[in-house]
Amino acid sequence: MYVVRPYILKDLNTRNCIWRIPGNEKIIYLTFDDGPIPELTPFVLETLEKYNARATFFCVGDNARKHPQLLREIIAQGHSVGNHTHNHYDGWKKNSEEYEQNIIKGFDYIPGNMFRPPYGHITPWQINRMKDQVYIVLWTVLSYDYDQNTTPARCLRNVLRYTKRGSIVVFHENKKAIPRIKYALPRFIEHYSAQGYRFEALTEPVLQKALHHNWINASGKFMNKMIGSFNIPFIGSKEAGRKISG
Repeated sequence: MYVVRPYILKDLNTRNCIWRIPGNEKIIYLTFDDGPIPELTPFVLETLEKYNARATFFCVGDNARKHPQLLREIIAQGHSVGNHTHNHYDGWKKNSEEYEQNIIKGFDYIPGNMFRPPYGHITPWQINRMKDQVYIVLWTVLSYDYDQNTTPARCLRNVLRYTKRGSIVVFHENKKAIPRIKYALPRFIEHYSAQGYRFEALTEPVLQKALHHNWINASGKFMNKMIGSFNIPFIGSKEAGRKISG
């Protein structure tokens, strides 16, 4: 399965994570995890520049420390950057204090206030601790470009199948992904560009819009659950008129 959430969160925590960007415009939000690395980041930047596409790079802090020039090039070319922890920590396998400290260390090398948890692994408690300090960005479509059992052609087919307006799509800047991303990324961008789509970076106004939409949806679902729990019968307009008149 190449789409949707890495796991299910409770409604009250889902509203604090960003899975897609609402709206009717033909915009796709490309994101790249795990970099920057010299083996792949230059190719990604060249491909984006060729199609006048902008994207968001969720960088590992230690990679940004080792390759500061690549990070500067990403920013200079008009892309956004976010934190992917300093050492690619799994939020389910580290205690929360250690996890938070690793995120803070990542921000020593990565500017901004966006964060994506590696593997999508983050607990509701961690979300509540972080939601007022950072934008927690997950994804709509996962390319599986890092999966060596996925062929390059299959990687492309699946991202084409599931991507829609407002999708946040994930590719990876790591060595395992090289055969798949080099095949799929330019073809993916070319396909949607030909259909009139734009590729834009995630920015604070865009993320604020998504969070506002999340809260409205979550509040509506909560109210529906509350009403349903009281088993209030629905009275149609004609029946209501008869009850009032009689």
